[in-house]
Amino acid sequence: MPVKKKALDKVRKQLAGVAALVDVWWQRVWQDVQHQVDLTPAWRQWIEEVLLPRMYWQEQRSRTRCPRRKAKLLEAWEAVQTAFERHPITGKLAPAVRTAWETWASEHAKAFQRASSAVEGRNGYLSQMQHNHRGLPKGRYKVWTVVHNFDCRAADGTTPASRFFRRDFPDLFETVLFHLEELPRPRRRNQTIALSG
Repeated sequence: MPVKKKALDKVRKQLAGVAALVDVWWQRVWQDVQHQVDLTPAWRQWIEEVLLPRMYWQEQRSRTRCPRRKAKLLEAWEAVQTAFERHPITGKLAPAVRTAWETWASEHAKAFQRASSAVEGRNGYLSQMQHNHRGLPKGRYKVWTVVHNFDCRAADGTTPASRFFRRDFPDLFETVLFHLEELPRPRRRNQTIALSG
């Protein structure tokens, strides 16, 4: 296969941004857990290697309809489920405590957003074709990010931002309308030219 330098360079440019998002997510996880308990290294390892991966794969299983992909996700979930059940910490937890940890991990797994099809795979390629492979204006990416994080709602009515930060934000549309000044009136055409044309 020929090496496609432009494609590789594009992927390399995206890696830092993707890694930064993952780092922010992990910082949020550890910051949240430190407000609740002091963790020993064993507990930290259980959360990082067993509990969160289990809840993440469980969340991803419910998001796909493709049978082949669903089978792969089920395989990953079963492997981590086995590790979860066999882990010594899991066996020592009271049912109520175990449920509380699972709920906590599920909330964080839902807050973790993977890359969307707009930036990867065939859909990403097709989206660029509409713009002659020039890409989109930089400002448009920022707008789409804001719309996605603050206006796209899940079935329960929450937005990605409200789930991640665990607080409500004002309605995006109302906020934009509040900051808009009066729109300029349309240009007046000369009626005689309009009728003769």
